[in-house]
Amino acid sequence: MQFRLILALIVMVGALAAPGASAQSSADAVLLEMQQAYQQGDSKRLGTLLPKAQGHPLQPWAAYWELSARLTSASADEVRQFLTQYQGSYQEDRLRNDWLLLLGQRQDWPRFAALANDFRMNDDAEVRCYTLAMEHSLAGVNMADAVTAQWYRQKGAGDACLLAARQHFEERHLSQAAVWQKARLATEQHQMRAVQQSVAIVAPNAAGLLQEALSEPAYFLLKRQPTSQRVMQELALLALTRWAASDPDQAAQALTQRWSAQFSSAQRDWAWGAIGKQATQKLSDNALRYFGNVHPTALNDDHLAWRARAALRQQQWDELLATIDAMSQAAADDATWVYWRARALLQAGRGQAAQQQARGLLQAIASVRGFYPMLAQEELGLAIVPPEAPTPLTAQEKERARNNPGLQRALVAIALGLRSEGVREWNYSTNLHTPGGMNDRELLAAADLACQNAVWDRCINTSERTQGVIDLTQRYPMPHRDAVLQRSQAIGLDPAYVYGLIRQESRFITNARSGVGASGLMQVMPKTARWTAKKIGLTDFKSSQLAERDTNIAIGTGYLKLVLDDFAGSMPLAAAAYNAGPSRPRNWRGQAGSPTLEAAIWAETIPFAETRDYVKKVLANTTVYAAMISGQTQSLKQRLGQIGPRTDPTPEDRSLP
Repeated sequence: MQFRLILALIVMVGALAAPGASAQSSADAVLLEMQQAYQQGDSKRLGTLLPKAQGHPLQPWAAYWELSARLTSASADEVRQFLTQYQGSYQEDRLRNDWLLLLGQRQDWPRFAALANDFRMNDDAEVRCYTLAMEHSLAGVNMADAVTAQWYRQKGAGDACLLAARQHFEERHLSQAAVWQKARLATEQHQMRAVQQSVAIVAPNAAGLLQEALSEPAYFLLKRQPTSQRVMQELALLALTRWAASDPDQAAQALTQRWSAQFSSAQRDWAWGAIGKQATQKLSDNALRYFGNVHPTALNDDHLAWRARAALRQQQWDELLATIDAMSQAAADDATWVYWRARALLQAGRGQAAQQQARGLLQAIASVRGFYPMLAQEELGLAIVPPEAPTPLTAQEKERARNNPGLQRALVAIALGLRSEGVREWNYSTNLHTPGGMNDRELLAAADLACQNAVWDRCINTSERTQGVIDLTQRYPMPHRDAVLQRSQAIGLDPAYVYGLIRQESRFITNARSGVGASGLMQVMPKTARWTAKKIGLTDFKSSQLAERDTNIAIGTGYLKLVLDDFAGSMPLAAAAYNAGPSRPRNWRGQAGSPTLEAAIWAETIPFAETRDYVKKVLANTTVYAAMISGQTQSLKQRLGQIGPRTDPTPEDRSLP
């Protein structure tokens, strides 16, 4: 009962006062000061403040910050005591994560082995790589396949996977080809430090040549003499990968005229895959021709995905089928490629068997769970309607969610302004890998708890994880309903479109702020806000007003309407412009004379992964919200429409930020 009173007080105060305001209790202020000290690495201050946090609902966080900040000098006994005291909590497993990383860096494998099996989250790639290094060091186990899988997936440079790779390379369990493949992948992902680390394993004396290949790829490829020497071949391949990112046509010419004869078939296959990928991203008509120099089965899943998009863009359905057929089973089972395989099979002249196969594929993914499932639903002639609501939660189910210690701490942390900590604790407490992981009914109850406390992002994300039931009121909530509907209708915007965009932009977090400075419900950039304010007649506007709900909605909807009008009412184009700026989707339409595309094809071939995902999710969101607001069946295909080739922008278009 005492905890609930504290929680209720913090929730009420958190809605009215910013962290650090006088209305907050002194204990709350201590927690906020400790979090700041932790971010600053001030272990001394943390030690002084820790006794003052005793009895606070977030005491486990206070204890974690204090010990984590001085973990490099802490004893194994201190760590063991913490893990025992906070057993079963997020903080226990997070400290175990930190300690395993430290033990891995020290290569203290006996202690690492004693703790590794108890790491429940198992969500840290560095810990997984240290585990592979430990197993190799203690037992001499050949873990090369697992090492390459982790290493290739890794984003950026990391010591653990590098250590495991180096160990296996020195023991001849990992081949030179495997290490060079990592360098190629890292080059494609513009991760130059990871490239340097990889090359240093197989060619430690090639640092100067590597720098030239990466920084001056054209010079390297055109001035260096082609040779059959392995190191020079591989460096040339990295240079080709690098040059293709800016000029795939020139890279293709250099490959054909100077280097192809020196490469092995595997090296040539990679080069054409990398060049084809970059040509596809630049919407080049040459993309399929470049991909045509290599058999699909010789490409990795990433290159195959771009080959499939090139085929889609040119509506080469046979090429699309052959490409999807070459994908790994996991890649081909993604709803994206299930849908497009079905669409390819449905093309005229393929016969009754192909039609039946296509229907089976569509039926396997059809639902209201996302962009391609909705399109599959429509392709089958089924209306997009809200699914039957789940059986209402019982009082007991709701009570169990309220009494979950991790969820309680998460709500307190979020209300106190410690959103990052609260979100991490919430996610841990609802994930299936935690002790007593949640089933569908428990996830619905947890989502309901978040909704009741207006923590909309956790409400949505938690409810989205149910497998057997769908509660659309949780997945697609409509907070700020009057403000959104009134403003949207006043300027002629579909409120479902506005809701679809807000759900994707901020998950209805009013004080959300992105890493690049976008603010509020509609994640508006200050420069865009100032420009829009002038256009809609909002006088005396200051960027600080973006933190105000109604101003943020007014600016965000105003800009969205201007962009939508600029693109003749095309929701996909306007959504892309909202995310990536108006000039990019203009270019993505293709040159004058290019064929008109159905917008689903256009969206799938957007070069930017973030914008591609964004457009699909905003349009899917919009369709569901329209069904909920109107109570009528909806069509995603109708909202998508067609995308024609680029037209020259007007002076007004050019002024759009």
